[in-house]
Formats: sequence, structure tokens, C-alpha cells
Amino acid sequence: MSKPPKYARPMLDKDLDRLTLLERAAQHVARGAAPYGMALIFLIFAAVSALGFAADRPGSAIIIAAAALAGYMALNIGANDVTNNVGAAVGARAMTMTGALVMAAFFEIAGAMIAGSEVTDTISSGILAPSLVGNPQTFIWIMMAALLAAALWINLATWANAPVSTTHSIVGSVMGAAASAMGTAAVNWQTIATITLGWVISPVLGGVIAAAILFLIYDLIVYRPDKIAQARRWVPILIGLMAGCFSCYLSLKTSGMGFTMISDRAVLFGLVVGCIVWLVARPIVRQQALGLENRNQSLRKLFRMPLIGAAALLSFAHGANDVSNAIGPLAAIVHTVMSNDLHTRMTAPLWVVTIGALGISTGLLLFGPRLIRLVGTKITKLNPMRAYCVSLSSAITVIAASKLGLPVSSTHIAIGAVFGLGFFREWYNRHSKRRLEYMLMKSAEWQRKAPKPSNADEVNRRRLVRRSHILTIMGAWLVTLPVSAGLAALIYRVMFALFR
Repeated sequence: MSKPPKYARPMLDKDLDRLTLLERAAQHVARGAAPYGMALIFLIFAAVSALGFAADRPGSAIIIAAAALAGYMALNIGANDVTNNVGAAVGARAMTMTGALVMAAFFEIAGAMIAGSEVTDTISSGILAPSLVGNPQTFIWIMMAALLAAALWINLATWANAPVSTTHSIVGSVMGAAASAMGTAAVNWQTIATITLGWVISPVLGGVIAAAILFLIYDLIVYRPDKIAQARRWVPILIGLMAGCFSCYLSLKTSGMGFTMISDRAVLFGLVVGCIVWLVARPIVRQQALGLENRNQSLRKLFRMPLIGAAALLSFAHGANDVSNAIGPLAAIVHTVMSNDLHTRMTAPLWVVTIGALGISTGLLLFGPRLIRLVGTKITKLNPMRAYCVSLSSAITVIAASKLGLPVSSTHIAIGAVFGLGFFREWYNRHSKRRLEYMLMKSAEWQRKAPKPSNADEVNRRRLVRRSHILTIMGAWLVTLPVSAGLAALIYRVMFALFR
């Protein structure tokens, strides 16, 4: 009887190995396709919601199609724009990715449902002059083309790891579709010029303010001999400042003022809340500081809870304000189809707001982690103190811009703040006398651990800001308005040729 070959394996084992490999491949494909399948289910939900509203009414097909496009836009807003709210907190390890996603989704829905139903006319009439449109059908196709173009551009930017302004995307799309339909005279160029000015100012202002806050924290707390004692004094003040700024910020975000002016009532509200929170925070911080070692790691623990609160408030404000980028055009389409009127003020129905709120949260949960990691970890290293500076800078910059009457992008502010912190730290580490004195005071330990002088290549590798992301993000910001406008103009022409 002949023996089997020395290295032969039983046929059953080979078949089982093939089945195991096939099963693993199927699981990998399923995991990759699952988010897209769930996104498709949401779009079907949006269309069905519109069908329930528009069934047996004239123009129902247009309303259903517009609802699906608005749902697609909301998904992309969640995937791209919400990262500014929680990216810093995740990068600082104040929150896990899962915790940040769930918290942001909850507060996005709360902000949209509680304070996002008053849809202003900025999207439809602030950029486009309805009196020059004349034909309601033309207005409807302009809004449809704008929704699709803005959503496609944000989708492409998300794929390219570039956080962009969803507001600028929809503004550029409305501008391009309107210019394609009626010529450039239909576009409110003063609004476009103001938006462009805000694009230039907001990231610079965000970076400067974030760097200034971090400088104060370094000067008052970090590089002091007894940093815990200094933290007991200054951290409650910083928490009160944050609470006051966010109270004013939320008051402006949810008041329908559109940041064209700053209200004395909003400032007074912020001052009152800030003082109350400062009084409450003093004993809490004093208790938390008991037993902490005199090192930076201890300070980070004191900033963790304020940072989580800031992320929640940013998410609420974003849901209240930016949901209009998705539902504003949809509300305009529904209003025009139902009333055939371009001149009366429109308010979004509850089902329209629901599509926007759920769409943003669904997009965040399904596709948000990619850009959250970019903002939180890949541009520069963040800890709770630096992430706190990003969040506070966002609120202060919006308040300052509202005083100047400038529309600004929260995305540009947050990304500008992250870059500003990184560049400031590079400069501070090289030029700060206080930091040098602090290090010399600890000279015995520091000199033992001091690294040898680095060559130029090592210095470049140790830069605190990854320069490779600057070109990608800045390039995406620069082309957002013209690309979305050109894409919308093209889509309008195609729609007009197919459906006129």
C-alpha cells in the first residue's frame, strides 16, 4: 500500500481553508458596503417622507426628488462639516470616537429640531434676487441644481480628506445655477463679496485667537513653578469665559439674526451665564485639584470636562444653524410648488427639518470618523488644553465676526485655529524666554534628558504642523465657490434640457 505524499494535506482541510478565506472576504466587503447601504435606506426614508406630504398634490414628483437631494446634502454635511465640533476633543483624547459620534449626533438633532425650524431666506433670496426670476419653474430648477451640485462637491471634498465650508458650497451652487439660468445680473454680488471677505478673515482670526488663548494658558499656568495652584485660580475663570462666550454664541446662532449684528441682550446673557458658571466652577476645580501632581498631565484632567461641554454646545449650534444649508433649498422648492409664489417668506415644515436633522446625524455616524481623525490628530498634536483653545476660539471668532457684520464659516475657523496652535507652538518653543527659564529651573533633570542638537532634516521631521495638509485644505477652500458654481451651472443646463 503506497503512502501519501509527505506534504499532502487532506482535501477537506483545503476546502475549509477556501471557505474561510471566502467568508473573510465577504465580511470585509460587507463592512465596507454597509455605510453606503444605510445611507441609501435614509435617502429612501427622505423620499417616502416627502411622498406622505405631497401625495395626490400637483408637483409631487419634484418635491420627492428634492427631498432625496436634500437628504443627500444633509448626509454630506454630517460627514464633512460636523468634524470641527468634536475633532479637537477626540484628538485630545477627552472623548472616544464612539462617544463623540453619539454625543454630536444627539446634539445635532436637538439643535436642528429645537432651533433650526426658522429657515431664513438667505439661501434663496440673499444670493438670488427672486424678483428677477419671474418664472417659478426656473426658480425650482435653480434650487434643485444647487442642491445636487453642493452635495456632489462636499462628497468629493470628503473623499479627498478636505474639510470645506458647506455654506460656501451651497452659496456657490445657487450663484452658479442662477447665473446659468438668467445671467450674472440675477446674483447678489455684494453678498458674494462679503462671503469672500469672511473666507479670508475667519481662518486667520480663528488661528490668532486660539494662539492668544494658548499663550495665556502657558504664561499663567503651564510654565509656573506651582502650576496646580495657578490652575485652581485661572481654570474656573477660563471655564466661566467659555460658558459666557458660548451662551452669547448660541443666542446669536438661534436668534435668526444671521450674524449681521450683535445684540446687547446676547452679550448681557453671556456675561450673566459666565459669572454664574465661574462661581459654580471654583469649588469643583478646587476639589478636582486635590492630590494632583505638579505636572502638565494633571492640568489636562482639569480641562477635560469643559472641552466635552464645548463640543456638545458646538454640535447644538451647528445643528441649529447649518441644517438650513440642506433644508433651505428644499423648503423653498416645497413652498414654490405648493403656492406658486416667489415673494412670501417661507418656513420649513416639520418633515423637512426632520430630514435635515436625521441626515446630518446619519452622515456623521456613518462617514464622520475619517475627517474627525484628520482634524483631531493629523494636522498637529492636540491635548485638552489646546483643544479647549480651538473650541473657545470658534465661539469668540463668531461673536467678533457678527460684530463686524461678516458671515464666517465654522469649518474655516476651527481648521484655522488648529493650524494657528501648531504654528504658535513651533514659534513659542524656539523663542519663549519664560519657557527657557522654566526649563533652566528644572535644569538638573532637564539637562540629563536634553536631546542632542538636531540636524536640519530632524528639525523638519519634528515640526508641529504637518505641512502636507495645508495645500490640500487651502486648495479645497479656494476652489469651493468657483467649482460648486460651475458644477451647478452645468447641472442646471442638463436639467433644463431634459425636463423643460
